[in-house]
Amino acid sequence: MNGDLSILAVLLKAGVFLIVANEIRGLILAAPVLYGIATAGGTYAAIWVGVCSLAGIALSVAVPALAARRLLRMRARPA
Repeated sequence: MNGDLSILAVLLKAGVFLIVANEIRGLILAAPVLYGIATAGGTYAAIWVGVCSLAGIALSVAVPALAARRLLRMRARPA
């Protein structure tokens, strides 16, 4: 039983690390979008494309985090 808990602890720590890495990836992906908006002169079209790109990046970062949180809640709920 104790071995199962240590494996679970390792997996949870790895999951936290991967979520943090995913957040950093989102910030890295956002930099070119913001640079593109700035070099385009801040036109409405550039801002709209930038907002849509940033929304897509945010979803790719937030959805895995929300799914992990939901899985943890379902696992913690008594059967």
